[in-house]
Amino acid sequence: MIHEARFMFESEYSDIIFASLSPEEEVDFPGRTLGTCTCSAGKNLEVTIQAADLSSLRAALNSWLRLVQVSEEMSHIAKNCMSTT
Repeated sequence: MIHEARFMFESEYSDIIFASLSPEEEVDFPGRTLGTCTCSAGKNLEVTIQAADLSSLRAALNSWLRLVQVSEEMSHIAKNCMSTT
């Protein structure tokens, strides 16, 4: 059985977050999890995680959601630094 979780985010940095998460994607299902992300309509980011079991899903969710959070925070910090120089 495959378990799946899907999250939608709206951010002014969606394209930047997408670019930073894309290298983390897998093109096949090599281990117990598979994560993908898509960016559409300018500000919408969708992250989908599939896993072979619930504990793997939880672990992958922790990783991917933290990556989204860090990317958002760093994009905001970078924007603020650029506007003050």
